[in-house]
Amino acid sequence: MQHALIIAHPNPRSFVSSLALAYGEAAEGLGHKTIMRDLYGMAFDPCLKADEIPTSAGYAPRSDVVGERVILRDIDVFALFYPFWLNAPPAMLKGYLDRVFGMGFAYGKGRSGNEPLLRGRKLISFTASGAPTEWVMKTGAWEAVRTLFDEHVAAVCGMQIADHVHFGGIVPGIRGDVVARHQQAVRDTVARQFGSH
Repeated sequence: MQHALIIAHPNPRSFVSSLALAYGEAAEGLGHKTIMRDLYGMAFDPCLKADEIPTSAGYAPRSDVVGERVILRDIDVFALFYPFWLNAPPAMLKGYLDRVFGMGFAYGKGRSGNEPLLRGRKLISFTASGAPTEWVMKTGAWEAVRTLFDEHVAAVCGMQIADHVHFGGIVPGIRGDVVARHQQAVRDTVARQFGSH
């Protein structure tokens, strides 16, 4: 299997980034291939351009999007790693999904609407918040993110949701042993979800 680790955090030493590293180690330990897509490190431009929006006159994805789609074309698992900021994913991630997972890659024109193009692929997410998980759920943020960034994206693209693991109460200066414990939870999730493939 091939996994794309899509990281939306500006600090390469962040807790979120450490989860992606643990995921990569676990997947490669299973003999799978991984590619890292560090959106901030790549300086990915999240701003959708007017000519990238499908219209009756057509559309034209920019070269950075075309290149990204080539890199992702054979991916079996899309693994998202991001923090909750203002109880929502970073704008960088939304922009990446808008531009890369758009018409011609994640879905195309069908007879009666859009047709999913990523059937048979999987979506898995790992998120973190400074607020405790219970508070994130109580405010409705968890349900909103699950609806918009898991269920809707998966449905439009034709992907299956493998899991969404959230770590709450993650604050600056978090102890190393706590980080290690959460990284192990990521490794365990990878083994559980993909170990028999």
